[in-house]
Amino acid sequence: MLCLLLFAGMLLLLEIGFRLGIRFEKARGGEATSIFDSAVFALLGLLLGFAFAGAVDRLDKRRDLIVAEANDIFTAYMRVDLLAPEDQTTIRDLFRQYLDARIEVYRVIDAERDPANAFAAAESLQAEIWKAALAAIDKPDRQYAAEVVLPALNDMIDVTRERKVALSTQIPELVLVMLFGVSLFSALLAGAGMSRHGVRHLVHGGIYAAAVTLTIYTILDLDSPRGGLIRLDAADRVLAQLRGSMEPM
Repeated sequence: MLCLLLFAGMLLLLEIGFRLGIRFEKARGGEATSIFDSAVFALLGLLLGFAFAGAVDRLDKRRDLIVAEANDIFTAYMRVDLLAPEDQTTIRDLFRQYLDARIEVYRVIDAERDPANAFAAAESLQAEIWKAALAAIDKPDRQYAAEVVLPALNDMIDVTRERKVALSTQIPELVLVMLFGVSLFSALLAGAGMSRHGVRHLVHGGIYAAAVTLTIYTILDLDSPRGGLIRLDAADRVLAQLRGSMEPM
């Protein structure tokens, strides 16, 4: 919706800029004003470039964290082998429940529902796994396992916090306001520039507005991989595949 408003606003300001340019032709300043026009368009290009690069980096970070979480869960799950056989069954069952809960968190987010309860359920299972592991390594013949089991569990828990933070990390609002503002202002200047020749370049103006709008839309879409066209569904399959491998033989 915002991008549609931006596109319409840029088209409107192209026309306003053209009419103002015609009206104040003698006061435009001639070629001297082109310096300021170039500065504004250069600023817009820099803002778009940096914002786009940042959005791509954040998407890559989110994708990497999905793989990291799958690896950390698998590592911790495999190290359960070091515990006593009578403890392994219970802890492995908790792991399966935990992974189901983690997958459910992102299903809820994808469905645009409040994920608070899903996050709480997963965190509760984290605590249960931790307590069960502490009880299992407290046995005299299994204390050596603490050095490898507990760090693996700690990594598994830490990566969930990283994913939670990454989920809410998006383009700063001030930068977004600047993007919209400079885009609209550049359309006004572009319209004034067209007036120097006294002819409206409707196709070129439309292409310019569309190109800027689509770029900003893509930036916003990259920052919302759970609800836009660019999604992390393929990366999420890593967790689903891991869950399938955890089924008891």
